[in-house]
This record gives sequence, C-alpha cells and structure tokens, in this order.
Amino acid sequence: MIASILAYGWWVAVVLIVVGFVALVKGADWLVDGASAIAKRFGISDLVIGLTVVAFGTSMPEFVVNMVSVAEGSTDLAITNILGSNIINTFVILGLTALVYPIVSQKRSRDFDIPLSIIAGILVVAFVAIQLPIGESGEGVGRIGGITMLLLFCYFLYNTFRHAKDHPEDAEAGTVKPMTTGKAVAWMIFGLIGLVVGGELIVKSAVDLATRMGVSEAIIGLTIVALGTSLPELATSVIAAAKHNSDIAIGNVFGSDIFNVFFVLGTSAMIRPLPSYNGIEVDAIIAAAGSIIVWLAIKTNKERKIQRWAGALLLLVYAGYLTYRLMVV
Repeated sequence: MIASILAYGWWVAVVLIVVGFVALVKGADWLVDGASAIAKRFGISDLVIGLTVVAFGTSMPEFVVNMVSVAEGSTDLAITNILGSNIINTFVILGLTALVYPIVSQKRSRDFDIPLSIIAGILVVAFVAIQLPIGESGEGVGRIGGITMLLLFCYFLYNTFRHAKDHPEDAEAGTVKPMTTGKAVAWMIFGLIGLVVGGELIVKSAVDLATRMGVSEAIIGLTIVALGTSLPELATSVIAAAKHNSDIAIGNVFGSDIFNVFFVLGTSAMIRPLPSYNGIEVDAIIAAAGSIIVWLAIKTNKERKIQRWAGALLLLVYAGYLTYRLMVV
C-alpha cells in the first residue's frame, strides 16, 4: 500500500516522512506513559521507572527505525540513523543549547557519560577500521561488534543504577501520569501501533526519496531521518536552556548517544550484520570527535560549562562536516 502511494511523486514521500515522525514520537510518548503507569501499579519506584521505561522510551524512535531498516535490508539507513542522530545530538542540540544559555555539567557527565560516549564513537571507528568479517557480505559492524556493544550497554545500566542508589540527589525520578490499568494498556497498544506505522512510513519513504533524488540512503539517514528522530531532544534542550535549566541537556544528549550506539546499533548488528558504506569512516570519526570537543570545552574552564563560544564552534564544525559530506563523499 505504501509503495502505491509513493508512486504519486517525491512530495508524497516527504509528507509520509513527516507523518511517520509524528506517529513515531507520539507512539513513543504513549508507550512510555502506559508502561510507566503499569510499572507504578506494580509498586516500582519513580526512580527505577525513569532509569528504565522512560530512558528506553526516549530511544524508541531510533530503535524502531533501525529495526524496520534491518528487516527491509536497508542497512545503510540503520547505521547512519544512529551516527547521524548522535552527531546532531552533540553538535546541533548542545551547540544551539549553549548559544541560548551556557550549559553547566554535572560531575557524573564529565567523569562517566561523556568518556563512555567517546568510547562508543571510537568503537564504531575501530570496527570499521579493523574490518572484522561479518559473515554475510562485505565488512563492517557485525555480530561480534553487536555483542561487544550490548555488553557495554549492560555495564552502562549497572553503573547508572548503582550511581542512582549511591547518589539519589543526582537522579531525576520524573512524574508518572496516573491512569487506570485499562487505559494504560490501551495507551501501550496505541503507542506500539504508532511506532510500527511511523517506522514503516519513514523507512519506506526515505528509501523512495533517496532513489528519486539520486542520493544514497546513507545521506538521507544522516540528515532527514537522523534529524527527525532527534527533534524531541532538540526541543526539550533548547526550551530548558531558555528557562536557564540547560544542565539537563548534557545528561539527555549523552545518555541518548550511549543508548543509540550500545543498545540500538548493538541490537541491529546482532540481528543482521551491518556492512560498511561509502563515508562511514568520516561519520564515525565525527561522532567520536563531538564528544571529545565537548569534554575538552568543559575541562578548559573553571565553571565546567559549555560556554557560548563552544556552542558556536560545535555548530560551525557540523556545518563544515555536512557540507563536506554532501559535496565530497
């Protein structure tokens, strides 16, 4: 059915992508609200719900797009969705947020989240550089890489729970919306439907748009798809900065980056090995470099902030990278 609708023209693909993003984001919200209410009824604390249900829910858009991409065989879209989202998270979201209001960093972010995000980016570079055989066709991020990433994700979860237990003052428990069991289950069902429908619309329409425009799936994944799945984080961070609460941006961004690589990309590679594509080295290096730039920007001032100049630098680097990526690779 989607294929027959797409036959009308490129503008239909653009409209379906927008509709897909709306369904994806709303689906994730409904699923999180319903699952959180169910968890609360079982006596699970707000803190644990925030560290599990809500944290996983914020990465659902990237996860669903990747699962659909892997199922459809669009492996370039699966990798670039993650690398592109992480690049936009770091360079665009933190850059714009810091321009609005300098971002204060918490000790855990400086000592754990950002270094682990750097490791995530370097790991992708390493898997591409050493070219481990993936067992099906070509070389890239395969099941060995997927297992490694998922193990590191387990370590991340363990450390996060331990830190929340030892430092409850640093943890944001969040608020669970009260609702009846029936409503919560309905919300979860509607959420899952929205995620599946949104993922299908985005992947099929993105592939169709790439074909019509004569560009690779990788470029569409790095730009349109990655930006769409990062829009909720962008809106949240910029609004928080406008209210002078920009400190939540770093935790949100690097938590999302770690989830994306270790959980989403790791799971994708476990299901179907992901071959390299033209320009993957540049994308992986930039993803790692973003975390390094942020870490250095924080460490070079006594306030341990991402100052406005650093925000401008992040945006300039992203503009240069995107121009190079579109014109050269």
